Amino acid sequence: MLETLMLSRIQFAANISFHILFPSISIALCWFLFYFKVRYNRSGDEVWMRAYRFWVKVFALTFALGVVSGITMSFQFGTNWPGYMETVGNIAGPLLGYEVLTAFFLEATFLGIMLFGINKVSNRVHTLATFLVAFGTSMSAFWIIALNSWMQTPTGFEMRLVGDTMKAFPLDWWAIIFNPSMPYRLAHMLIASGLTAAFLIAGISAYRILKDDHKPAPRLALKNATIAAAFLIPLQIFLGDMHGLNTLHHQPAKIAAMEAVWHTEKNVPLVLFAIPDKETQSNKYAIQIPNMASIILTHTSDGELKGLNEFPDAHPPVGPLFYGFRIMVGVGMLMLLVSWIGCWQIYRRNEISPLMLKVFVGMTFSGWIATLAGWYVTEIGRQPWLVTGVLKTVDAVTTTPASNVGTSLAIYLTLYVVLLIAYIRTLFVMARKAVLVDRPEEIDTLQEKLVEENL
Repeated sequence: MLETLMLSRIQFAANISFHILFPSISIALCWFLFYFKVRYNRSGDEVWMRAYRFWVKVFALTFALGVVSGITMSFQFGTNWPGYMETVGNIAGPLLGYEVLTAFFLEATFLGIMLFGINKVSNRVHTLATFLVAFGTSMSAFWIIALNSWMQTPTGFEMRLVGDTMKAFPLDWWAIIFNPSMPYRLAHMLIASGLTAAFLIAGISAYRILKDDHKPAPRLALKNATIAAAFLIPLQIFLGDMHGLNTLHHQPAKIAAMEAVWHTEKNVPLVLFAIPDKETQSNKYAIQIPNMASIILTHTSDGELKGLNEFPDAHPPVGPLFYGFRIMVGVGMLMLLVSWIGCWQIYRRNEISPLMLKVFVGMTFSGWIATLAGWYVTEIGRQPWLVTGVLKTVDAVTTTPASNVGTSLAIYLTLYVVLLIAYIRTLFVMARKAVLVDRPEEIDTLQEKLVEENL
């Protein structure tokens, strides 16, 4: 049973980790596309349309992989976690259904017009289609985050005994959807998507420039993505602080694990780095700032924080949350530094230096790292509960033999590694091909160059 539980958790983690990579890009990337299209409509400058045409291809590829990986996630509820739908299906089912009806159908309906109708419908209709696809991706995030947040801070329901099973029944859908953590979690995720898309655009555009792409489109995309990132990072820090205060109120055990606070105390220091030791309930080799955790979380230097000792056998593992949170914050600070230096160079010289272009290329997928780290903190931080206070993870897992779960896990991991490598490689191949788009005399050499680079 324990082997099945652990393998099922790893499998679901692998599925969600792979899946979230693509919505974390597509949610915001479509809004960038809408912005490019509106700027083209207002200015008539063909550069904006060139930027749109390149990035709409990236969006199509990303959206397709997001849809496919999302389907495999749905299978998990029935195959690996039957107790989940049996217990809370009256709430989870409708929320997932609303996502399909109000978001996915909207995206699917207008995606074809957005991708293939630019020369077949009026410019106004095409712009409207782009907006509706962007709106649909955000609505999809709305419903998924609503369900996930309800699992973290469930409200608006009651438990009833049906046969031999306690089941959740909705009483107030408004309270279910807009549960206490939902607004903070949704805003945090949308901004995270904005940063992920911004650094993807900046990284690929910088790569094109380093490959001697002298056209204005990649420079325009790089400039706008850098400015967007520089604006979004401080906003994300502010929202993160609000989200942390909300988590402290509703999920104090999660905060205690994130900060490695083993015992309830006042004047709690902020641990920048340490090695949490579960056996001794202490932090080895700690580098810390006195009183800072109390100041951040309670806004007073002598504020009291509950320790893990307040939640015996009912708190999440410390290591993954402690390190995951610091990875997320560390990458965020690096994003802040890089985007602000980039903006300063744009302001001073109207261009970004070759060294910073290389930095942006290295930061292309930094949003993925921060998003995954934050997602792990969120999901692991709910343990040992699948739905906080309602359903424990161990009570929802399948009774399927561990060998079956292990086999499907190996297949999933192999497929995901292949697809991820193919996706990343395709993006850079598209970027190299785009370098030659407006240089007819060099197009004939494109295939030869790609062959030489083993691509």
